[in-house]
Amino acid sequence: MDILRVLFTAEAEDELLQELYGFCELEFAGWKVERQILPEEELIEKLQGKDVLITSYDRVTRKVIEGCPELKLIVCARSNPVNVDLSAAKERGITVTYTPGRNSDATAEFAVAILLNILRHIPEANRAILDGRAITDEAPHEKKTDVTWGKVKECHPYTQFQGPQIHGKTAGIVGYGSIGRRVAAILKGFGANLLIYDPYMSKVEVDGPGVKLVEFEELLEKADFISSHIKVTEETKGLFNREAFSKMKPGAYFINNSRGAIVVEEDLIEALRTHRIAGAALDVFEYEPLYKGHPFVTGELDNLLVTPHISGACPDAIANGTILLVEEVRRFAQGKRLLYKK
Repeated sequence: MDILRVLFTAEAEDELLQELYGFCELEFAGWKVERQILPEEELIEKLQGKDVLITSYDRVTRKVIEGCPELKLIVCARSNPVNVDLSAAKERGITVTYTPGRNSDATAEFAVAILLNILRHIPEANRAILDGRAITDEAPHEKKTDVTWGKVKECHPYTQFQGPQIHGKTAGIVGYGSIGRRVAAILKGFGANLLIYDPYMSKVEVDGPGVKLVEFEELLEKADFISSHIKVTEETKGLFNREAFSKMKPGAYFINNSRGAIVVEEDLIEALRTHRIAGAALDVFEYEPLYKGHPFVTGELDNLLVTPHISGACPDAIANGTILLVEEVRRFAQGKRLLYKK
């Protein structure tokens, strides 16, 4: 087995990389070392004489690919190699592989977490305690072990922070791939009924006790909570728009930790401002990072929960990705078929 010369800029768990040292000469740079994406010219410079690039976030453009004549393999340690010019790589005969499913569990769990938080008003309740609105100024004279927090100062925690349970409700899952299936399984465990919209699935693959494949419009009209797990395509861009939000139940909640481009943000903002829907929890946005003055960060929307695109930010996901990329590089070195070749 020939020694592969590798530029390694991906996030990875070091202990799981040990196998690579047996057949790779590794140079670490970029995100792996400094949590920085390499500029195009620097990436080209560091790739001179390299057979393999293992990256997470660098933009592997046509210019990069054409400027690295010895490059044979690009490994993208992400669930989809969106940062790699696949057409340019194909033209040059460069193999591209990736690490699908590395963060599917983490992302699915996060979707359910933000659903629970927006439903049960957990962030607001926590804030009310920390800023002093839901606590007394003086310690009580006697201990009480079972108290309903009625009125505390001007706050009424028991009634003010009430929210619906998941059990017995109808959850709509848009996109029934690796993540969507996991979200559905978790919500089914809570006792939810499930409606699934995925135009690339058949009823034979989906339908079962408490799970039904439906058209998008039916899901919008019947779901109490809608969780989106779809890729960005020409068909899905702006899928959640004014028309979609107008068809949702007034008490419904919208969850999105897939991609911001599937939502028309101004339409969602209007739906939240007018309380056309009950609320939304978002981990992805049209422009990232969010910026000062955006309606999502001004505090004007009292029915919105936002997080900074951290659904997959999990050490287990990094470990999973490291295992997958090591296995793919080994297969490449041995001349075997790659499992996740694009």
